[in-house]
Amino acid sequence: MTPPEPELTAVAAEVLGVCRRRGLTIGVAESLTGGLLCAALTAVPGASSVVRGGVVAYATDRKAAVLGVPEELLEARGAVDPDVALAMARGVCTVMGTDVGLATTGVAGPDPQDGQPVGRVYLALVAPELHWVLNPDLNGDRDEIREQSVRRLLELAAELLATPVNR
Repeated sequence: MTPPEPELTAVAAEVLGVCRRRGLTIGVAESLTGGLLCAALTAVPGASSVVRGGVVAYATDRKAAVLGVPEELLEARGAVDPDVALAMARGVCTVMGTDVGLATTGVAGPDPQDGQPVGRVYLALVAPELHWVLNPDLNGDRDEIREQSVRRLLELAAELLATPVNR
């Protein structure tokens, strides 16, 4: 795996810095990104003080077995769904014992999956008193969609985690 580009590492460093200041730990649950999100975070020196680990649940049945995504949800809607993304993020918090869970699920291509078009992506973040799902519907080839997914989720995390919950 090639190292993340410097711009992506900078966003990852921002997320880790916010978490470090707030005393939060992170776990990641990945499907379409296949480990790229965890790689981006762990490319930052000192990441081990914040990142507890990650799960690549590429196969749909692993989302249920490892991350606790309800089987009924997966059967009814498939793996590319906003509630599945949230369940993955919550599940990784449980599995890794973290405060923050980040999750990616979607279709990177080259072909549609379960009736979902290429570029349909759900990115989820859960943290104390916070849960969020982003559906950016991305364009590009497989590699571009996977990288854009990581970038968008890290940007979302940097913004949301830096904002106090009680405004």
